[in-house]
Amino acid sequence: MSKRVQSKASGTTRWRRGPLDKIVLATAASLALAACGGSGEGTAAGGAAGERSTPCDAAPDYPNGPVQMIVPWSAGGGTDSVARFVASELATALDTNVNVVNRTGGSGVVGHSAIAQARPDGRTIGLATVELTMMHHQGLTDLTFADFSPIAQVNNDPAGITVREDAPWDTAAELFAAAAEQPGELTGSGTGRGGIWNLAMAGALLEAGKDPGAVQWVPSEGAAPALQELVAGGVDVSTASLVENQTMIEAGRAKVLGVMAEERDAKYPDVPTLAEQGVDFTMSAWRGVVGPEGMEPEVIEELGCHLDGIVHGPAYQDFMGKAGFGIEWRGPEEFGAYIAEQDTSKGEIMEAAGLAQ
Repeated sequence: MSKRVQSKASGTTRWRRGPLDKIVLATAASLALAACGGSGEGTAAGGAAGERSTPCDAAPDYPNGPVQMIVPWSAGGGTDSVARFVASELATALDTNVNVVNRTGGSGVVGHSAIAQARPDGRTIGLATVELTMMHHQGLTDLTFADFSPIAQVNNDPAGITVREDAPWDTAAELFAAAAEQPGELTGSGTGRGGIWNLAMAGALLEAGKDPGAVQWVPSEGAAPALQELVAGGVDVSTASLVENQTMIEAGRAKVLGVMAEERDAKYPDVPTLAEQGVDFTMSAWRGVVGPEGMEPEVIEELGCHLDGIVHGPAYQDFMGKAGFGIEWRGPEEFGAYIAEQDTSKGEIMEAAGLAQ
């Protein structure tokens, strides 16, 4: 059942759908998306401007004007670059302008809040990031995944365990053992305290049976400055994604002990997963297109259908490959279930590691 609620942040009133409504809408959008072709079939992405695709045109009156894509992070970063490429392709598919707007601040709270508080007409969407499943556990916001309409996951980058080339450890197990023997002596970095890469380090240590604080976390403004500290000897380990650390890895100034993924990274086939080293743990940063809660299923279907074609198309594959980003696709229903699972698992790790409020 739908109910009317008032936004704490804006004081505005909007309709919130109950759990049953959300399941029905997500399922309807997923079934319709499958019917429209799926896996890149039946989309106008990559075609000439003005050529609308009939199979994807599930909402004939949509978008009826320009679309805004909100990015919760700064211009020039990885999320921004992915958003701008997707927006360009989506503009062609929808035959309208798709304008990228950076709304930064609050460790992602400002931008994600702007998406959630928009009118649910599909004219405002956004590229959400993994922080969506973490911010409320940290006490930064009341916003949760339930305040959004999931549309499509478009990216996934697992955490890696990177150390200096001359570090005395050659495996993740050796690093974890050294950290346990000297709790607090080894230092790690890659993001701020409580960020995704801090969580990756704490979670891996927990799964290995060690104190999650055995590696002292040194907050940084991001993976790039943390990598500079790593090679300069300021910290001992980085748990950022391999794409963020690839410059120093390829230069031979850093080495990778393991990747927190279910499978080895194709770009680093000699790097074993943590599971291969006896620690069954995965952690990654992801990006996905979402809208405000309460979007109509036909609009979700149309956007999902076009995004399916974009993500599985050669232009996106080439762009992401050159940038070093991983591609992972999930449609509306699957993406919604994934976000819910991520929210639960992130909360459990943060609680155990003392990172939750």
